Amino acid sequence: MIPLLNEKSIYTAMLQDGPFAIGEDPPFAHPFSRNSKDWVAGLRRNQLLKTKYRAVRNQIFDFLGINTFDEILSLLHEKPIRDSARNRSHLLLGNMFGINGSSRTIHRHLHDYARTADDVINSLRTKVLAQYSSHIEITNEIETTSDPVDLLLIIFDDRFHRKARFEAKRKLVLMNLAGSIDQRERDTNIEQKFADFLDFLNVQVWSPSMKIGDLEISYLFSRHDANDFSCREVKVLSEQETEKITPGPGEKLTLIKRRRFRDGGREIPIYVTIRKKPPAAKVLKLLRKNEKNPATAVDDELGLMAVLNSVSDVKRFLRHLTSSAIRADSFMTLEDISDTLTGGEYKGTATGSSGKTSMLKFFARLGGMRVEFIIHTNRSYLNYMYQRDVAHDEYEVKRIFDTGVAAFLFPPDIYHLNMDEIRDRQLVRFRRIIEEH
Repeated sequence: MIPLLNEKSIYTAMLQDGPFAIGEDPPFAHPFSRNSKDWVAGLRRNQLLKTKYRAVRNQIFDFLGINTFDEILSLLHEKPIRDSARNRSHLLLGNMFGINGSSRTIHRHLHDYARTADDVINSLRTKVLAQYSSHIEITNEIETTSDPVDLLLIIFDDRFHRKARFEAKRKLVLMNLAGSIDQRERDTNIEQKFADFLDFLNVQVWSPSMKIGDLEISYLFSRHDANDFSCREVKVLSEQETEKITPGPGEKLTLIKRRRFRDGGREIPIYVTIRKKPPAAKVLKLLRKNEKNPATAVDDELGLMAVLNSVSDVKRFLRHLTSSAIRADSFMTLEDISDTLTGGEYKGTATGSSGKTSMLKFFARLGGMRVEFIIHTNRSYLNYMYQRDVAHDEYEVKRIFDTGVAAFLFPPDIYHLNMDEIRDRQLVRFRRIIEEH
């Protein structure tokens, strides 16, 4: 896979060491100035960058309805011309993203894309980069701007600071990804499929002895290895049994709210988390994979993670799942199966994932849907939560930094952050939180 921070990346326009870098001043230098001559000389030596520059330049001209960069000054300073460009751009974007409806409908979609773009940054501010939230906070004027023409013009507006102009460009890129994701969701009818999947589980899979949403509160009381904090012993306790327990060093008390499924007359408890990946998470996944097409990069839109007491209960659940699909008049096939619950090394392809991860992972195809299933035993789930080099919180940090996404979204020459140091510091921080709380 081509690295995200590379001149061959499909996101070249975002790189701060290429022809589209946001400098101290907008790109309006005189064509015969020293800066312009140096810039042209550097571009001439790289045919790929030259081609990409021409493509992006032509896109800007087509989008704004202009022929030269000098005409941008008219858009910046004359409101009637700018308003006309906005109306024209909404029609163009509506057709590009397959949005059927009035101008108000198109405007609503564009506003949603802007909100998703902001959510991408704010999701990192609230967790992976929480300690640096004030450093990476979005400039107020950029966060409150949702129109693509306004954002594009900010890049060329010398009233705006360099950081604000970079964030305007970044927001445009993220909005474009959000639009592609929304278009795919509409094309694949993912909302209805998600509702159908929940209905299938409630009607065919979960025990009829429990009402929908009725969850049994249980706790996993576990003891962990001093060397890698892997689970060495785990007991399932009721809410009442935990009242007298205070976890000590190397011990954890983990809440799980469990449903049940019926197998051969037995009621088997199962903790389940069902997810539909939100748009901001899908945008981040496209960036991590250096992709722009959600059809090829986001294959886990519908997912379920389940935790059972033992490997034998896992086998019972798989048998129950396939027979439940038959009762729903759909054959179920299991694809891309990876099973490390009983040993072996996980062969994950995602940057930052650990070979020590134990789980059963597969995609189930049923009823016109393809759903990702991740199945754990109590012990493997606790390792997924707490084990060193395996814990999901650590994995989140690694994949954001090691894929280059952090440096891509927050380039050091603008945000003055050393991402290598922050990565190591955040891993230590999350490890301390995991083991001491």
